[in-house]
Amino acid sequence: MHAYRTHTSGALRASDAGQTARLSGWVHSKRDHGGLLFIDLRDHYGLTQIVFAAGSPAFQTVDHLRPESVITVTGTVVLREPGTVNPKLPTGEVELQASEVVVQSAAEVLPMQVAGDEKYPDEIRLKYRFIDLRRDRVHRNIILRAKVIASIRQRMIGAGFTEFQTPILTASSPEGARDFLVPARLHPGKFYALPQAPQQFKQLIMVAGFDRYFQISPCFRDEASRADRSPGEFYQLDFEMSYVTQEDVFATIEPVIAGVFEEFAEGRAVTKPPFPRIPYDEAMLVYGSDKPDLRNPLRITDVTAQFAGSGFGLFAKIAAAGGVVRAIPAPGTAANPRSFFDKLNEWAREQGAGGLGYIVFEADGPKGPIARNLEPERAEAIRVACGLQAGASVFFAAGKRDEAPKFSGAVRTKLGHDLGLIAPGRFDFCWITDFPMYELNEESGQIDFSHNPFSMPQGGMEALTTQDPLTIKAFQYDIICNGVELSSGAIRNHRPDIMIRAFEIAGYTVADVEARFGGMLNAFRYGAPPHGGSAPGIDRIVMLLADEPNIREVILFPLNQQGEDLMMGAPAEVLPARLKELSLKLDLPPKAKK
Repeated sequence: MHAYRTHTSGALRASDAGQTARLSGWVHSKRDHGGLLFIDLRDHYGLTQIVFAAGSPAFQTVDHLRPESVITVTGTVVLREPGTVNPKLPTGEVELQASEVVVQSAAEVLPMQVAGDEKYPDEIRLKYRFIDLRRDRVHRNIILRAKVIASIRQRMIGAGFTEFQTPILTASSPEGARDFLVPARLHPGKFYALPQAPQQFKQLIMVAGFDRYFQISPCFRDEASRADRSPGEFYQLDFEMSYVTQEDVFATIEPVIAGVFEEFAEGRAVTKPPFPRIPYDEAMLVYGSDKPDLRNPLRITDVTAQFAGSGFGLFAKIAAAGGVVRAIPAPGTAANPRSFFDKLNEWAREQGAGGLGYIVFEADGPKGPIARNLEPERAEAIRVACGLQAGASVFFAAGKRDEAPKFSGAVRTKLGHDLGLIAPGRFDFCWITDFPMYELNEESGQIDFSHNPFSMPQGGMEALTTQDPLTIKAFQYDIICNGVELSSGAIRNHRPDIMIRAFEIAGYTVADVEARFGGMLNAFRYGAPPHGGSAPGIDRIVMLLADEPNIREVILFPLNQQGEDLMMGAPAEVLPARLKELSLKLDLPPKAKK
């Protein structure tokens, strides 16, 4: 007989009754029923109930063991009495009558319990993550993650992609976040950068002639934590394709993404390919976001014209100054108490807005503060434009062109949740397309790239030389699911002349471009195929499938919100001798000095 187990703790069934079996695992829970001691023994595969008879040597051995001690138990598999069968467990028809037990590892007092659903602070959970990972929900999430990655890999290979691994130690690249830097010991004063994404390398793979590449890629960004973004590192399905248009990329990756979600959806509906395509400008108008949650049926309407020159002075002035007014419908709320509208107004102020004006459309006409100061025909025009019936209300977001649309999107999301309009049990996908190539930096007043700097501008060189840069669109696209951005991608700029001009508009000199991207630029001078790709986030895919609100719940060993590994004690100080070896001296801010 094997030293530790003949079966796993999830394997025994009624057909095994009468056999001698040996199991090893953790003491999940103990129950003393007088003459009998019951232990639920847990391993990676499941739970099995073990019975220890009072007075037996095995009973004496385990009687004082704490939960989470590791034991090996040998005994006879027996059928449970009919009234004690546990239908919730695959092993629920049997139990193991223990004849021998060996304590492999006795547990000390636990900082957190594994059995049960008690909630613990993140500080405890992350410091003792190896215990937290034994808990059923987190354990299942990590297994789900592994299965999702395996499914993605199989589907990508089936679609004709080849898996490659790109370098981790590389050069800095403008991906929109701060780099993690690694000092180069053999090159004093110089640093490697951990890749924010393998962007340049995957394009070089296309230049090298491999046609279809993918990898489950680790990416590193020194940025703040939030619910759908882990600080420090994350993983993405990075892929690139040669000789493709935007539609080719969509048609190739949609079956992979939809197939993975269908495989693990557990009955939840998944958008069938082709996914809806929504231009960026339309998304900002209709949804107030470039990450719209299509489960929310509310649609935003531009009503700037209806308020221009109207009797409602505040919105009329905004319209005259070049601002916009957006209307967000709230069906079936006309009869809601005044407190409903007051709470939304208070919420709007908490978001930094001046308030949240509204009109209530009752059977006998429009009501509310705005309606009292607005011509009846204009109020009716707003109702018609928004497609509202009597009994509905409409809220307004007004302000600058670059601010009001975003706030209207926040109002739409707030109303969708407060009114219970978000359809459950669905994964609603779409593509956001036609992103602006450039945007105006509010702090510097300079033109910056708004998305991926390596994207091909729509219209090519002609657009870059003849159009206002802020009107140029790019062949850039995002995959969105339930309001979460899963992926950013683009058809790449593979022409050196177009690339240099595109970077010039963003304030880079030719020397800057040559210095920072010389490797890729030089490669393009020797024949580069048109190519494009994308990079759906693995962590976010699993987070959605696991129905978890925070991305840390699907990462094996996550950092906390401050970017610290509480379990391993990172980041940590470095010995002075090591700093000297790296030709480094610390210049700490005053509060960090001892």
